[in-house]
Amino acid sequence: MPRIHLGSWAENAVSWLQTHLSWLFDAINTVLTGMYDGVNAVLGGPEPLLMAGILAVVAWWLRGLLAAVLTFAGFALVDSFGLWEAAMATLSLVLVASLITLLVAVPLGIWAARSSKVSGALRPALDVMQTMPAFVYLIPGVMFFSIGPIPGLIATVVFSMPPGVRMTELGIRQVDGELVEAATAFGTTPRDTLTRVQLPLALPTIMAGVNQVIMLALSMVVIAGMAGAGGLGEAVYAAVTKVDIGGGVESGLAVVVLAIYLDRMTGALNQRVSPLGRRAAAKAASAARGLAVLRYRPGTAVAAVGVVVLALVAGGMNLARSGDGGHSVAAGADVGHGRGIKLGYFPWDEAVATTYLWQNILEDRGFKPDVKQLDPGPLYTALAQGQMDVQFDSWLPTTHKQYMDRYRDQLTDLGAWYGPTSLELSVPDYVKGVDSLEDLKGKSGQFGGKIVGIESSAGMMATLNDKVLKEYGLDGEYKVVSSSTSSMLADLDRAIKKQEPIVTTLWSPHWAYGKHKLKKLKDPKGAWGKGEEIHAVGKKDFGKDFPEVTAWLKDFKLSEQDLASLEVAIQDGGKGKEKDSARRWLDAHPGLADKLAPVGH
Repeated sequence: MPRIHLGSWAENAVSWLQTHLSWLFDAINTVLTGMYDGVNAVLGGPEPLLMAGILAVVAWWLRGLLAAVLTFAGFALVDSFGLWEAAMATLSLVLVASLITLLVAVPLGIWAARSSKVSGALRPALDVMQTMPAFVYLIPGVMFFSIGPIPGLIATVVFSMPPGVRMTELGIRQVDGELVEAATAFGTTPRDTLTRVQLPLALPTIMAGVNQVIMLALSMVVIAGMAGAGGLGEAVYAAVTKVDIGGGVESGLAVVVLAIYLDRMTGALNQRVSPLGRRAAAKAASAARGLAVLRYRPGTAVAAVGVVVLALVAGGMNLARSGDGGHSVAAGADVGHGRGIKLGYFPWDEAVATTYLWQNILEDRGFKPDVKQLDPGPLYTALAQGQMDVQFDSWLPTTHKQYMDRYRDQLTDLGAWYGPTSLELSVPDYVKGVDSLEDLKGKSGQFGGKIVGIESSAGMMATLNDKVLKEYGLDGEYKVVSSSTSSMLADLDRAIKKQEPIVTTLWSPHWAYGKHKLKKLKDPKGAWGKGEEIHAVGKKDFGKDFPEVTAWLKDFKLSEQDLASLEVAIQDGGKGKEKDSARRWLDAHPGLADKLAPVGH
């Protein structure tokens, strides 16, 4: 059967939409950003424990005293993990996405319930929306809206829409037909029949749909962390890519706290707004035994007063602390004057090291750097669209060639700060008889038939699959397993501890060569190409927006010794403390900051 180039058609369609409807996407981006920022300001503004108290009062009103105590304890735990801001950002995304979803889903569900043709037309569309892998929705989102919360919000709306539509339709269709006929017989208009008969009776089912929408929204928001949506998704993604068990457990528990809270509150809300729910709650309360105080739920007025009082206290505290200063800048060194600058990186060791090094230097020079971790593809897209300002780990001319070729006219090459590098496959030194790529031929059984790789989006992986394996006749014998840099290093460490054979992708410089005894497999055919240089790459107008930083980066150089010691310092400092580790390293090298970012006098 001839090849159907559906993927190419989709790319052409996206390109056409970007060209001709950019004004529409900008308008949508502005509106949704405003909604998200507003909700996030409300939820993230108060002191964490005060906001936890407000959420606890809501739980007390909906479910009782025990639920309120557990709510406060759960959110206090999130705050103790240092994830409060991330949790509120995630909650903001979920609430905004759920609101937009329900505003669309409920009317569609009502329309589908009243028209079999509409129901039949919606069914296949909802099937596609519900079964499409969630990650796929992020691709057009990033292309249309770049990185940040908006692509995640759009993807969340699409992904969580089906249950809202289906449950609304189901609830209305399940209403007894005789009741509808009776209402019609008494002269009730179709509109009144819907609002006074069908919707009240269908409300429990619709509220179940609301619950499912919120739960799906939360799951999608976490996935959207891969596209720079921030919040707990970014924390989970960072923990996964760095194989940070502690960070993964803490961010995972924070997601669990949010999920349980949203699930229980939306479930209890049905009992407050639905006549059938109130009747069921009254029966359950009369039949329940035990401490009445734990089941006590205050009236709406009492709960509202509690929320208002806590909100006023939070507002007063915000005003009191509004004059607090930030990072102090030495006299004469305030070049940035508080300007923000967005630094992006992917989880490669030299990228982490240089990004946090420059974060500290730029703070010392009066800038406000915002650091965000992304995969190479989304990061280069963000740079091309001007949503990120600069990144420090562009391997050229081979590894990141595909991105530079695609976005060359939209990027600024700020020059190489390190080189030459080398790409290679490596094995532990106890693996005998394997010293070059040619030696891998016929020995796949020794290595389980696999080569442990890094991120699939890395240019190195494309070179390995498309050129290196074919050049040495290994493409049918070995399978390249994509993972992440941290996962590859963890697998390498595990194999060495067990003295097992393993072959991995690696590159020089890298601290792994100092920690383990490894052999770089020789490349007699030159399939990897010549050694590369590591460049800093900025957005198109970087030189215009940041002339001082541009000058610094064009003169930026790090020796192999300095880079290696900086990477070791960050590794020894532990997960989540990269900035502090880079600061200690910088303080241990007096005069280096002035050399890298000189200030005229």
